[in-house]
Amino acid sequence: MRHLWAPWRMQYILNSVQQRKREEKNIPAHNSIVKSHEACFICDALSSAGEADRENLLVHRGQNASIILNRFPYNNGHLLIVPHQHLANLTDFAGTLLHEPIELLQLSMKVLNLMMEPQGYNVGLNQGRVAGAGLPGHLHWHLVPRWLGDVNFMPTLSDTRVIVDSLDSFYLRFQKELTAFLNQTGSV
Repeated sequence: MRHLWAPWRMQYILNSVQQRKREEKNIPAHNSIVKSHEACFICDALSSAGEADRENLLVHRGQNASIILNRFPYNNGHLLIVPHQHLANLTDFAGTLLHEPIELLQLSMKVLNLMMEPQGYNVGLNQGRVAGAGLPGHLHWHLVPRWLGDVNFMPTLSDTRVIVDSLDSFYLRFQKELTAFLNQTGSV
């Protein structure tokens, strides 16, 4: 028997159980005042002021948006582009609040192209729980690198994805490549 080791998935399972319990008790998971990790993991990561960035998988801080590794990746290199403002609707964003996340998407793609040479990307956001948002109170973009054949028999047969790189290892490599890219180009 072969085993796939993905210990970071346990937190996803535990969070799902906690969410179901809140819903059964009619306790809102998110409110306008974010105070705990349970309320908004993005706001918690951003409020750590840098000392816990690696633990929070926060790779880059911009003025109005940041880049975080997805703790529960769909594929290797799955990133989240997160606005600093806790807003739920795309229509609430304007100016640099809207532009900077798009610029960070482009920057992330350039760095991932150098690191991993993906053949394509899925880029998207889910606005609202009915649209698939796991964190409906804080809008964010997903960036998922893709390769021909990356969706093989594993998800089809066993509802399992194979992630070949640890989050910690990828964090260090992505941060190093991102820093080198920014130093070389001088861009954001």
